[in-house]
Amino acid sequence: MSAVERYEYKVVPAPTRGVKAKTAKTPEARFALCIEQTINDLAVEGWCYQRSDVLPSEERQGLTGTVTHWRTLLVFRRPAEAPAATTDPARREPAMTAPATDTEDAAPA
Repeated sequence: MSAVERYEYKVVPAPTRGVKAKTAKTPEARFALCIEQTINDLAVEGWCYQRSDVLPSEERQGLTGTVTHWRTLLVFRRPAEAPAATTDPARREPAMTAPATDTEDAAPA
């Protein structure tokens, strides 16, 4: 039976503006460079880019109104570290015991 891989996720807001660079002349190239830098910065920390999502976010407007803004998010994941030993005995796996040997089972003479 193989171990189930567990992941932790990180969701960050996508950049909304590009960055200036000598190699990026157009607005599209500047924006792509900003996304690339964001992905590479998180990759150094072990995060693997998964996808981008656009999701609604309701925010208050005025005293009683709300307005919906669409937010672009970048989703990353990395393998989760092994959980620490659990203190719940019901969830703990049984300990492996060594088989009894003939000398342990023999009665004293």
